[in-house]
Amino acid sequence: MPWLFLLLAVAALAIAFMASSIAVVVVSLLAALVLLGLWILGLLAQRIDTQSRDDTQMLDPRELQRLREVAEARRAGTASVAPTADEPRMP
Repeated sequence: MPWLFLLLAVAALAIAFMASSIAVVVVSLLAALVLLGLWILGLLAQRIDTQSRDDTQMLDPRELQRLREVAEARRAGTASVAPTADEPRMP
């Protein structure tokens, strides 16, 4: 999608170069500037999207609290909190 903005910006610049009216030149140059800005923002949005983490891997608050309790119990030296079957065991 961002490449479409770049193509439209180039077309607006071509119209600005071929126009004989000052009003058409100004409108075309403004359109080209806006489309170039949208192109850059689209590229940045794609880059952020490809480097973002998957939301399904985030922990819910209850699971996070349980993991904190397990870590506190291990630090205190008590093994009263048994790990569940889906929790990886630390050596």
